[in-house]
Amino acid sequence: MLIETLRADRAITVVRAPRIDDPAALCRALAGGGIRSVELTFTTPGVEDVIRASVATADEHGAVVGAGTVTSAERATAAIEAGARFLVTPGIQEDVARVAREAGVPFLLGAFTASEVMRAVELGAAAVKIFPASLVTPGYLKDLRGPFPDIEFVPSGGLHEGNAASWIEAGALAATAGSSVVTPALIEAADWTAIEERAASFSRVVKPS
Repeated sequence: MLIETLRADRAITVVRAPRIDDPAALCRALAGGGIRSVELTFTTPGVEDVIRASVATADEHGAVVGAGTVTSAERATAAIEAGARFLVTPGIQEDVARVAREAGVPFLLGAFTASEVMRAVELGAAAVKIFPASLVTPGYLKDLRGPFPDIEFVPSGGLHEGNAASWIEAGALAATAGSSVVTPALIEAADWTAIEERAASFSRVVKPS
């Protein structure tokens, strides 16, 4: 379901905030703006409870909720037990891959070099997260797709309305929207309208016409 949703929306949102008091409203705003894949990260204290609440209300908001910044088997297990529908790592993490495979949960492994891309695929990644994408241009992804035409790539880091479309044009499965769509201040203010509008703006630029 994750890959299908990414292919349809061409976007995923990574959320980093010190607290998320109304995860259902956040997911509703993002999905309403056209970004249904929501990555809630372990940089949020108690994120397991946030994931659990988000998944419990999925029928209401329609988002596919996963866990990000999963850096250990313990975090992977906690996220899966909370109901995470997918896992995302910042780099190659074999223990996370093992836990996810055993649970039948799709995962994205972070990679940057060609060797890391190959290792991510060997470990069973559903897609490879190019991170940090801010260090390179979309041309880098185009070069990677030369030897790896069948691998799904999701760039993350530094993407926004002004450059996200270029990554899609270079062959990315989806672009990662971060603080250009969701900020801690907007979450704290419960400004769901602003978040939905930002998600919609990002969504418009990544979907091919």
